[in-house]
Amino acid sequence: MLSEVLPTALNGLVWAMSVFLVASGLTLIFGILHILNFSHGGFVMIGAYLAFTVTNRVPGTASVAAFLGIAVACAVAVGAMGLVVDRVVFRRLKGVDDSYSLVATYALLLLCEGAVKSGWGGNFLSMSPPEGLGGALFVGDLFVPSYALFVIAAGVAVYLALDLWLHRTASGRILKSVALDPWMASLLGINVTAIFTVAVVAGFALAGLAGGLLAPNQSLSPALGGTYIIQAFGVIIVGGIGNVRGAFLAAVLLGLVDAFGTVYVPEFPGIFFFVAVAVIILFRPQGLLSGIR
Repeated sequence: MLSEVLPTALNGLVWAMSVFLVASGLTLIFGILHILNFSHGGFVMIGAYLAFTVTNRVPGTASVAAFLGIAVACAVAVGAMGLVVDRVVFRRLKGVDDSYSLVATYALLLLCEGAVKSGWGGNFLSMSPPEGLGGALFVGDLFVPSYALFVIAAGVAVYLALDLWLHRTASGRILKSVALDPWMASLLGINVTAIFTVAVVAGFALAGLAGGLLAPNQSLSPALGGTYIIQAFGVIIVGGIGNVRGAFLAAVLLGLVDAFGTVYVPEFPGIFFFVAVAVIILFRPQGLLSGIR
């Protein structure tokens, strides 16, 4: 029994941390700006393609340190794109109906897909894990891929860093105050527009980081952004939209439910994620937690 439970739990946690890495930036942006950024998955995809390109064209990038450096570089590059998106798109969406935000950000997703098709083509691409993460560890009789442990560790590290930033730093507290009441924050002398920009750049940087870290775990294609966004939306809705702690909790819960459900009812792979989302929202429509935390 234990030999079945542990591998299944491991698979569920890998899925959970992968989706949380994607959802973290999405929930941060919504928590501060109250804009559902449908294009978020597209920028995760761009981060993954950038990591693929650098790894394949620049020599000496096979080490774990180089891989982490490339992921950080992807975060910086996509964060810079976020600065442009904030100036050109998001500032015009502030205060408008949510339907306009969804249309505008979906158009951005299509733009990302078109850019990927133009730059890399429409074929599937793949990227190997760096040296040092391509092997496996044996814990008793359990075979544990090194890259799986890395993804779990990366997801936990990003969560802890975000939680520390939002709760233990002055800039994080300012972000939360602006999210709760931007008008009052402006009366207190806080540059609300600048804070919004910080949130957008941070959210996009997290998207780029997620893409860079998860590139070896995916078959890269122009449709990857849409796949990411569906799962990430499910996580942030269940967790409580705008709540980082809730998103982390929801990712773990949904990942384990889907993994065990697929093992015991293999005829319906992937359906347990959506069933769990529907059931939780039915009984707790505000999500597991609520508000920016």
